[in-house]
Amino acid sequence: MGELSHVAADGTVRMVDVSGKAASRREARVTGLLRITPAHRLAIGNLPKGDALTIAQIAGIQGGKRCADLIPLCHPVPLSHLDVTIALGDDGIEISGTARTDAVTGVEMEAYTAVVVAGITLIDMLKGVSPDLVLTDIKLMTKTGGKSDWRRE
Repeated sequence: MGELSHVAADGTVRMVDVSGKAASRREARVTGLLRITPAHRLAIGNLPKGDALTIAQIAGIQGGKRCADLIPLCHPVPLSHLDVTIALGDDGIEISGTARTDAVTGVEMEAYTAVVVAGITLIDMLKGVSPDLVLTDIKLMTKTGGKSDWRRE
């Protein structure tokens, strides 16, 4: 296992210095699942707060754009693309976030943040039906650019 990039030799935390790195195209895709009940599934199109799926999509995009404000040692990244898709699936509500940039650092955290913010927005929209909601299976699926590409098997 490699060393932790945000921990200095003396054990203090630090923001990683990326000043000498060359910019490259970077992309990351993260997925997650909001497990819902049959009652939630029936209520999706008729909620007092409005269209939950569209509102969560917008919230996810906004959240991903604010990642560096939420994660203390995360670099602000100039995103060239951030997409959040939300779909009602057999197991619940499927959430996917894809972030892209041409920069010196990756966009995994922006994609993670987009998925989590979309998920908790759905929880806010649906909790009035029942609080029995579980945001789970949040995972990096692919990352390209930087030192190496990676894909979940």
